[in-house]
Amino acid sequence: MNYNYLRYFSVLAQVEHYTLAAARLEISQPSLSSAIHHLEDELGGVKLFEKAGRNVRLTEEGRFFKEQVDAALNQLQSATVTLKQSMISAPVQLRMGVVSGTLGGTVAREIAAYAAKNSRVRFIITESASSDLMDMVRQEKLDIALVDTTHRDRSLHFRKLYQQDFSVALPKNHPLAGETILYPSRLAGYPQITVDNEKDSTFGQWASGAPVSENIVCSVNTAQAALELVGAGVGFCLLSNSCVTPREDVVFVPLQNLHQALYMCILYDKWLEPLIWDFAEGLVRTLRKHSN
Repeated sequence: MNYNYLRYFSVLAQVEHYTLAAARLEISQPSLSSAIHHLEDELGGVKLFEKAGRNVRLTEEGRFFKEQVDAALNQLQSATVTLKQSMISAPVQLRMGVVSGTLGGTVAREIAAYAAKNSRVRFIITESASSDLMDMVRQEKLDIALVDTTHRDRSLHFRKLYQQDFSVALPKNHPLAGETILYPSRLAGYPQITVDNEKDSTFGQWASGAPVSENIVCSVNTAQAALELVGAGVGFCLLSNSCVTPREDVVFVPLQNLHQALYMCILYDKWLEPLIWDFAEGLVRTLRKHSN
């Protein structure tokens, strides 16, 4: 049943005059008359109004129907007000995925600043490998994700943020711990810890196809876990410079000839809450500016 027809009926029942009701509704009188006729037809031919001189008045059936219609319109109005208020005050969950090592520094500061400015936003952050995060974006379990690789999946949209450099995290007593700079070839054969389970993210692939003897002894999902293992002497780990945090049991040495880009991944053509979109756009601007 047409909502406008019910609204027109309610106003006409109040003023009992077609011309006045049409003026209040800001429609033409023929449009109002047509709407009432259509409504009566939908009700099975019930007459809702009868003539009273130049005016009209409700029939007995019309009076009964008016009570029901007014109650329904009031409920709809109340629901509309409640919904509008919720859009102003209800919490908004911002589900964000980050590849290990990207949460610190600039990203963390942007989250803190946005949360302080927008009390409605609740950040739900997942740290995992890029492939897992992209799957979660596809499944709409994440709104946005920061990943270090792209995919030819047309359902995903990628925006390059910046290119990051890497360091080698070494146990304090490692034979290479005294070096001031390292090239990938120097790491061949030493026990290695990787920060995800993806083969294409391991050291051999990053070494530009050079013949390298990998000795991966452990794979973990977070940079923090990798650093704990490095500190315990399990092996070395390649980490982005954003993960470099002073530790007594770990030595960080800059790695040459290894760079990796960071991207923002979102679902193509997906509608995002204005607050989520605002955060995403601000993060893109800040990270691109930071990289310059």
